[in-house]
Amino acid sequence: MTALLEVEDLKVAYGKIEAVKGISFSVEAGQVVTLIGTNGAGKTTTLRTLSGLLKPSSGRVVFDGKPLSGVPAHKIVSLGLAHSPEGRHIFPRLSIMENLQLGAFLRKDKDGIEKDIQRAYDLFPILGERRKQAAGTLSGGEQQMLAMGRALMSQPKLLMLDEPSMGLSPIMMQKIMATIAELKAQGTTILLVEQNAQAALSLADQGHVMEIGNIVLSGSGQDLLHDESVRKAYLGED
Repeated sequence: MTALLEVEDLKVAYGKIEAVKGISFSVEAGQVVTLIGTNGAGKTTTLRTLSGLLKPSSGRVVFDGKPLSGVPAHKIVSLGLAHSPEGRHIFPRLSIMENLQLGAFLRKDKDGIEKDIQRAYDLFPILGERRKQAAGTLSGGEQQMLAMGRALMSQPKLLMLDEPSMGLSPIMMQKIMATIAELKAQGTTILLVEQNAQAALSLADQGHVMEIGNIVLSGSGQDLLHDESVRKAYLGED
């Protein structure tokens, strides 16, 4: 079976510094695949490259059977690859509803857009309750919900989530992870970058451990969760 996303020998550099050093992995339709690792491992750089925000120095990315080389970011979104970025990047002066509508900027199906806005409110009831509120007045966790909801508005075949639990309280982090589990149960394909290795691997079908631009270990989420070296390095266990 052909993978929905195939990454082959991807290299990305910032000037003379190589941030991603030739990684390969794939994501099958319906899977949750996670990249874990410390800060500076190259996880965010990988997602930014896949979504067209950075240009790789070499390697091959194929999404839904189409090579992404040279395809601009807005066209990549139209192909079905959505990115909820680290730091959220919501539009603070616009309302919750307006932020969600912007996530559907490539779509023309008005009824479908309304239906998906309601889906976002069903996933995140707090957004529905405050739909006319300026997004900048939301808490960090609520802004993360909005960023995820906005990414879903493009009806992605693959949803990329970059550090969705960063800076959140434990309760809010649990809510975000529960929503990711719900999206998985609904059949959403997800590529998850997450510093909370325990939460990410618990959800993931497949996981890849990144260190200084390389994938150093791969396996099922459960296998990595019980791997001694992973437990010592990323789960804080002796």
